Amino acid sequence: MAFLSHLLEGKATMLRLKPQQRQMLEDKLPDVANLAVGALFLGQFLSDRPFSYVLAVFGVALWTAIIGFTLSVAGIEG
Repeated sequence: MAFLSHLLEGKATMLRLKPQQRQMLEDKLPDVANLAVGALFLGQFLSDRPFSYVLAVFGVALWTAIIGFTLSVAGIEG
């Protein structure tokens, strides 16, 4: 329980990234987002199962969340 003590005290630690680490995240996270939408949305057209709107919406929402996180890491505000 000691490892959660900073959360219980109301103190949050901030992840500090080096410029090279930040650049790597900015470069690779959009690839992860594209894989997510490809697997959950476009991948349904390759299967024998009926199209699932829940998976499609989840795939697009996941893509949007990852791209939004990437933009926040990059320091770009929209």
